[in-house]
Amino acid sequence: MKKVIFKHDECKGCGLCAAVCPKKIIFFDKSINPNGFHPATVDEQDKCISCGFCATMCPDLIITVRKEV
Repeated sequence: MKKVIFKHDECKGCGLCAAVCPKKIIFFDKSINPNGFHPATVDEQDKCISCGFCATMCPDLIITVRKEV
């Protein structure tokens, strides 16, 4: 199960989420979304600690963080 989910079509690539990630696993995809931005993404979901810092910092509320139970 994915811990961090980005709405890639709505991401404007501001980088705030990547700046606050303590595990440094957020990066910008090489693809371009419909708005012309490189969206933030995470490939190493297993390294995510579900801290939620990325979602808190996102000004557009495009990040969902799930905690494993």
